[in-house]
Amino acid sequence: MAVIQQIRTAQAQSHKLLALLIDPEKQSSVQALYPFLSLPDLIFVGGSTGNQCDTCVEELRKHTSRPIVLFPGNITQFTAKADALLFLSVLTSRLPQLLIEPHIQMATTILQSGIETIPMGYLLIDGGRKSSVEIATNTQSVPQTDISTIVQTAVAGQLLGKQLIYLEAGSGAKTPVSSDIIHAVRKQLQVPLIVGGGICTPEAMIRAFDAGADIVVIGNHFEQHPDEIGDFVRIKRNKYGE
Repeated sequence: MAVIQQIRTAQAQSHKLLALLIDPEKQSSVQALYPFLSLPDLIFVGGSTGNQCDTCVEELRKHTSRPIVLFPGNITQFTAKADALLFLSVLTSRLPQLLIEPHIQMATTILQSGIETIPMGYLLIDGGRKSSVEIATNTQSVPQTDISTIVQTAVAGQLLGKQLIYLEAGSGAKTPVSSDIIHAVRKQLQVPLIVGGGICTPEAMIRAFDAGADIVVIGNHFEQHPDEIGDFVRIKRNKYGE
């Protein structure tokens, strides 16, 4: 089954999905995650810098049968060895190099690879600190108080044909995307909603799910505490099922 169909089916059945985000540049952290890779529902691979995705995906394949999905920070982070590619546009940016230019540069390569390609709208929300995405792309995040702009931007993404919308507070965010934002966006969307950034406790994960997130993404916290992945997964399954 295609990855996007798995996500849509889970959404229709109110089954929440937990994604582990792996930065292929952090090799020591990645290796520590190997024993736990069968626990999350999805494995996202990508970072703001670097181009070690090909080798990373090869190694991950040895340790999990979960879908491996590219979440690239730049055009060098591509490999056809993954199951799917999040073909993302930073909708909160007004810079053409984030909205369309990388897509043009990689379009033929991606098409010829045959990889499942999922158009995704990416919204960078202020998480209380300057994120690596902001630094790498010189992009301004949207204040969490500006819920109207966030909702309108997410809806615009859906109307443009994005199959997923991602609300991102940035890696290592001090403040995750608020429940009010998630709820307001969820009310206006039909497509699955992803939320990530600064989620460090099962309680924060549950708040995001209950507010309307279909997928919660956790990266930094699991890099530092890989042994906690099982606890998050168990709590999610007990509340929402497999």
